[in-house]
Amino acid sequence: MSANSRLTIAAHALAWIGLYQRQGHEVATSEQIATSANTNPVVIRRLLGELRRAGLVESRRGVGAGWSLARELESMTLLDVYEAVEPGPLFAMHRTTPDQGCVVGHGIQPAMQSIYERIEETVRHELARVTLASVLRDVLAAPR
Repeated sequence: MSANSRLTIAAHALAWIGLYQRQGHEVATSEQIATSANTNPVVIRRLLGELRRAGLVESRRGVGAGWSLARELESMTLLDVYEAVEPGPLFAMHRTTPDQGCVVGHGIQPAMQSIYERIEETVRHELARVTLASVLRDVLAAPR
């Protein structure tokens, strides 16, 4: 199992667009963002499509095509981004029902579900506290 980087890459893209717009540019291309994130532009376009559906970015087609923020970074939280790119729960149960005749197989899902619900509540609370503006501030303050 590997960690999922979708939230990190989506936050990267939003911070990058926000900084780019602060520098006086209207739109950013997925290629520019992908270069910064060191990933394929297709990955960026897919994430930006999800962020667009959530009302966090807008896209422009044709001459001068690209992406821009739909809202100020101050009004976007990491929870907004998480909900846009991570549909579904943070943790999952078995793909098939465990052996219900086994004491562990019978009790593992209810035991883990209550733990997962508490963890997810805490994660969502913490993500809601952090704006993308504060992420960008931290990015700009990071030692080089």
